Amino acid sequence: MNITQKINDAPLVYEVVSKARRVQLSDFDDGIDDPIDSEEVYELIRNINDPEHPLTLEQLHVTNRDHIYVDDGSNRVLIEFTPTIPHCSMATLIGLCIRVRLLRSLPERFKVDIRIREGTHQSESQVNKQLNDKERVAAALENTYLLDVVNQCLATAV
Repeated sequence: MNITQKINDAPLVYEVVSKARRVQLSDFDDGIDDPIDSEEVYELIRNINDPEHPLTLEQLHVTNRDHIYVDDGSNRVLIEFTPTIPHCSMATLIGLCIRVRLLRSLPERFKVDIRIREGTHQSESQVNKQLNDKERVAAALENTYLLDVVNQCLATAV
């Protein structure tokens, strides 16, 4: 990803205990209303690569099933993530990767809010403001270098 100087040279890597989502026959029937839940959203984002390390957000405990809130009835998704260190300069990029993955995967009816978990980053409010500002997100995605980095991070999220 062409990031030469690492902010966190030795992040903690956690064992991944995957709980595969159980596929049901009704998942393939378009005639059945299949509400989106936090488990499904977690499956979409857990394999996103960290921009700084060849590890997934799940392996670094940046994302967590318990910090994803979905209200299918009111079309809202809230994701809280935890940067690996309190001064992580990649936090905005990680949040942008999560947002792009969900923009590409969820139905357009959903309003997605992405936040850093309270008390886990020194610039939490500024990063949260950037991640949830449509114009800033659109401007960031017009930057071809940034979009390439995002796409590289998403390449493993299938």
